[in-house]
Amino acid sequence: MKNTQPYSWWLLPCLLITLPGCLSPITLHHAVSAYDDAITSTISRQLLTNIARARHHQPIHFTGVSNVAATFDFRFSAGATPALGGLAGTTLMPLFGGSVAENPTISIVPIEGEEFTRRLLTPFQQNKFMLLLRQRFDIDLLLRLMAQEVRIQESTSQTTYRNTPSDTTGYETFRKVVLHLSAIQDRDQLYAEPLNLEYDWTLPAAAVSAEGFHTLAKEFVVHHDRQNDLFILHQKKQGPILITNYDPGILSEKERAQLSKEAEGWEPNDVAFDIRPDGMGGEWPMKGIFRLRSFHAIISALGRSLSDEPEYHVEKDLRTLPVSRDENPVATMALLVTDTPSPNTDLSIRSHGRHYAVDTQGQQARWNRDAFQMLYLLFQMTVTDLPRTGAPGITIAK
Repeated sequence: MKNTQPYSWWLLPCLLITLPGCLSPITLHHAVSAYDDAITSTISRQLLTNIARARHHQPIHFTGVSNVAATFDFRFSAGATPALGGLAGTTLMPLFGGSVAENPTISIVPIEGEEFTRRLLTPFQQNKFMLLLRQRFDIDLLLRLMAQEVRIQESTSQTTYRNTPSDTTGYETFRKVVLHLSAIQDRDQLYAEPLNLEYDWTLPAAAVSAEGFHTLAKEFVVHHDRQNDLFILHQKKQGPILITNYDPGILSEKERAQLSKEAEGWEPNDVAFDIRPDGMGGEWPMKGIFRLRSFHAIISALGRSLSDEPEYHVEKDLRTLPVSRDENPVATMALLVTDTPSPNTDLSIRSHGRHYAVDTQGQQARWNRDAFQMLYLLFQMTVTDLPRTGAPGITIAK
């Protein structure tokens, strides 16, 4: 007998089996991308909003998405109906129907409490600064955003220069020092390596038991001074990061001892530097530390730059190698504040009756984007883990 049903009818079982399986990965892909974009945009908008709050001397506050549970329900139906014409009595035409329903549950919690506040107000430690520096961020951008001051070592004292535009002398010196390091970095002659610290102790041999000797030998290099009947303990430790214009490996033992002594006075939020005359940029030798500030202080500084303390152009020191204008913008992160939304910007928020956006047009677009990316990363380094409800992130029901 001749088959009078269309070929498409034979595809019906196959389609019923494969269509949900094909749509599930596609739906999952779009869902993950959409939620990821939404959460990233939410955090970015909060950063801009808090800069606007800081401009108006209002408290900053963050809210986070702790959990996203999205359930997708796929429903399919199939049937057959006589053809509208032709062999209507013997021919059946398939009918397909279907729907996809999304039921998201999003948990939103305020980011607050003693632990977060402490981290918000605690100055960044040097290891976080170095983590960003090793991602090939410009050192001048890093320091202008993260450092509150530079302390330059004189012969017998330190002189402090603050990264605050209202302090004209301090601000201009700070900017010139940062530009000097940037010029060395641009020529791939800036080193940032841990300082290897060495320590020595002496103990009377009679005071150390056999068991105690074995314990000491696990942590120290032990030498026995037979003449004086002493144990000499020697230990090497990885110390703080030191930024230099020379390879720290060439330092003599005496120089290492001197630097080890100086490092005892450095705080965890200090980034030390040592620029010597015989290296790149040696026309302006200098030595000192940058003291890092907290995330709260960074947001506050960006807010003040829009009103109370606007930044201004500072020329490089005459002893500094040439730098391009791209490396020395007026603002640490240029922001547009307008009455109407600014066109062609990556992101814009409305706060206090004005529109705020990162300036991503013109010559400083890359610098400003890098600055905002860095601000985003610093926030991620500050925020604590959010409480989670225990629900799965994304589930699909078929």
